Amino acid sequence: MSPQEKAKKVGIIFIALLIIGGLVLTYTGNDAVVMGREKKEGILTAEQVKLSFDSVKGRLIKENVKEGEYVQKGEILMELDPTDTDLSIEKMKAEIAALDAQIKSMETSKNISHFHADTTEVQSKRQIEQQQAAVDSAKATLKNRETDYARKNELFASGAVSLSVVDDATMALDVARANLAQQEEALSRLLAGANNGEMLPTIVEEHLRADNIANDIAALQSQKKQKEVALKELEVAKSRLTLRAPEDGKILSILQKEGEMIAPNTPVIILESDRLYYDIYVGEDIAGNLKEGDRIRGHAINNNKEVIGTVRLMTKAPGFADLRQTREKGQSDLSSFQIRIYVDRQEGIMAGLTIGVDANGLNQK
Repeated sequence: MSPQEKAKKVGIIFIALLIIGGLVLTYTGNDAVVMGREKKEGILTAEQVKLSFDSVKGRLIKENVKEGEYVQKGEILMELDPTDTDLSIEKMKAEIAALDAQIKSMETSKNISHFHADTTEVQSKRQIEQQQAAVDSAKATLKNRETDYARKNELFASGAVSLSVVDDATMALDVARANLAQQEEALSRLLAGANNGEMLPTIVEEHLRADNIANDIAALQSQKKQKEVALKELEVAKSRLTLRAPEDGKILSILQKEGEMIAPNTPVIILESDRLYYDIYVGEDIAGNLKEGDRIRGHAINNNKEVIGTVRLMTKAPGFADLRQTREKGQSDLSSFQIRIYVDRQEGIMAGLTIGVDANGLNQK
């Protein structure tokens, strides 16, 4: 066989192998697009939390952690200067104590006023009863004098008594009438303006004065309540001067240093939490078989360790992630969906690892 024929034969064999290899890839589905659809991978990422002092400001006086340090939930990270807040709290407590003293004093005055009014009422009723008895006595005396006067007039008419006896009876009758008028006038003065004879105006005024003190006490108690609320707000503000870790995690970055003035809600620490997730992108055919809450099995690429996670997010992926008409079969474009999977914490699994997922297993759900 000549060298030209031998080279031609080798070339034909090479071309045949290329054609056969292409056909095998096409019909077994092992081209790049198919492989990309069957094998999904994502980078394990830790959620980051920006920590700040909530609605308070001040000078940073204590920094308790360093970058790279692992902290537990509730651990103190930073502290602001509490001097101004402490002074405000002490001032508010003093104002509340002063109001308490005022309230106590006015309550005593109110009780004394009511007691005085009650005592005066009892004394007035006793005087009225005594005067009423005097009036009744004067009426009885007058009745006796009228009876005596009538009897002596009859005796005088029959000549049994002298005129002087009648004059004495007349004088006694006049005295009895005058005494009754005097006693009734005294009773009228005691009852002047009385409420159906039950309570004198002075007594009513005493009770009204005591009730007005009660209104003043209620106003002071309202002021005290407002100051107590303000005190609670100051105490809450003081508690916010201490920054604590909201969860377990690692300090990635400290953005402010001791001695600096910190503005409210300004990030001072970036915390890497223990919440790990990775994203994969799947076609709409696979996404249709998934839902939020599904448990997904993956594996770490570095050690093939199984990683169990939960689907927390499903959303339409950006356009660059869609599958285009790149295959020789001319299939239509397919929309891609972003699937975010939060993994269960386990030893040997950390942020930065690549997690692989078999898309065929997802398609069978």
